Amino acid sequence: MTSTIHLHNTLTRQKEPLRTEQADRVTLYVCGPTVYNYAHIGNARPAVVFDILARVLRHEYNEVVYARNFTDVDDKINAAAIASGSPIADITNRFIDAYHEDMTALGVASPDLEPRVTDHIPDIIDLTKRLIDRGHAYVEQGHVLFHVPSYPAYGQLSGRLPEDMMAGARVEVAPYKRSPLDFVLWKPSTPELPGWDSPWGRGRPGWHVECSAMIGRHLGHTIDIHGGGQDLIFPHHENEIAQGACANGTLYCRTWVHNSFVTVDGQKMSKSLGNVLLVRDLLAQAPGEAIRFALLSTHYRRPMDWNAQRLQTAVQTLTRFYTSLSKVSSLASAADVAPDNQVVESLKNDLAVTEALARLHVLRSDLDHSATDEMRALNKAKLISSAGLLGLLQQEPDAALAALAAPSASAQYPLRHRQYLESLLLARDTARSTRDFAKADALRDELLAAGFSIEDTPEGSRLRPSARSVI
Repeated sequence: MTSTIHLHNTLTRQKEPLRTEQADRVTLYVCGPTVYNYAHIGNARPAVVFDILARVLRHEYNEVVYARNFTDVDDKINAAAIASGSPIADITNRFIDAYHEDMTALGVASPDLEPRVTDHIPDIIDLTKRLIDRGHAYVEQGHVLFHVPSYPAYGQLSGRLPEDMMAGARVEVAPYKRSPLDFVLWKPSTPELPGWDSPWGRGRPGWHVECSAMIGRHLGHTIDIHGGGQDLIFPHHENEIAQGACANGTLYCRTWVHNSFVTVDGQKMSKSLGNVLLVRDLLAQAPGEAIRFALLSTHYRRPMDWNAQRLQTAVQTLTRFYTSLSKVSSLASAADVAPDNQVVESLKNDLAVTEALARLHVLRSDLDHSATDEMRALNKAKLISSAGLLGLLQQEPDAALAALAAPSASAQYPLRHRQYLESLLLARDTARSTRDFAKADALRDELLAAGFSIEDTPEGSRLRPSARSVI
């Protein structure tokens, strides 16, 4: 291991050197998606951010164990399964496959472990039992609840004091709770819902307990790094700490890393605004590497506003890089060239990706101005190996340039008209529900003419960029 990696620790609210239990081994756990729908650009940001962190860790440590979970039992999944008349596994397997496809397109490498909640029910039951035995959880009306006042340190991660949370609590809707802040570890399932046998009756786990149980199973009672989106700090990660610390009597996690939010054209993504950008829709506008590059153009701890110009800039920038590499494509790279030290040090400094990207531009200039084939081979290898830490510039240059230059139907249709398109989709769905199929077909044809097809899913209809466009 070389010089120390520094990361901003949400728990301490400062950038600090990474501390690990073992000198040359690091454990990393990242909260993955709840798989009931396709991944949107907000889901893609943590996947890309922590993919880069994993790459940097692998460069610095001999052993990295990276786990990213799938939440495959959830009330939203249950609702989708009931609506479609399908088992929950049909829903979750479909969207896990879709998630893998989308993340692969973005150059996100598979983590070492991808645990699913439904494979860890015994671990969840065991963790819940330990919390009851230690006096931190109780059983009421078929529910098992964590008793927040039993853990005095509750609120340290989010900076929220329990007394302030109590003062702001809404009217209690669950009278069996001892405290309004108590949260569910296990809840009963009705016959139509998925459930498992437990000491407290047939039921299913609460959301927060799932990650703590999977971490304990695969990574141990104390992990080195826990990552996720900023929206998970409270209550999810706050509750994870309480569960893990109280069940095992140990520190739960040394370093907490959170990426900030994604907005679209200055607005929060929402179905009502029609601006939820799915990764697979964006892949019809530009190659996955361009989407990845665009996601990296803002530091992970700063809010990022997604817009058409950001993606277009990424396409143009990657085109310049691959043009330089194309000019030397027939020249073999020098062997065993390590990544540029300035790129490495930038990434080790709390993933300062923008600084690393700036350095890549310098390396490209060095390549363009190389005087000899020997220098070109060396500079080519250094650019490629350095960019590899960011998951960039690993494709064959001419193929990458062809993909970057390819037009797409959805790219021709401005994002500001998306709300209008969604209104056409809603009108088409209404016409179908009233059996006005002539109107529904006419609206479908109008959407096709705009460059969008319709996909009917158990969760409802949605737009997909189609190959046809007359815009």
